[in-house]
Amino acid sequence: MSSTATAVAYLARPGRPTLVAGSLAELRGPTRGLVELPVRLMWSTDRTFDLSDPDQLLWMYENVLRESTNLEDLRQLVNGRTLRRVWQMLNLPRGVRLAWETRHRALRSA
Repeated sequence: MSSTATAVAYLARPGRPTLVAGSLAELRGPTRGLVELPVRLMWSTDRTFDLSDPDQLLWMYENVLRESTNLEDLRQLVNGRTLRRVWQMLNLPRGVRLAWETRHRALRSA
């Protein structure tokens, strides 16, 4: 089991374990500007998010945390400090929330 996996497999959706970064510090994604998600993370034609809009930021993070299958996506698209700040506002599947909170206890109290 890799350092980024938790002891229990929490599912992002049926049949797919949630991917969790090993540390919040390694998440160095942008904190402002426009971000376009790759098709593998969002199949919609409108995949560009303005991070200055709180609703768009939350929607982007929810998609990235739910759909990521490789650590580079997490590292490049999610910012650890921002994630802590918005954690309680994110609408995430139970498995995603449990996986991240199990690995990063600081998110529970964020």
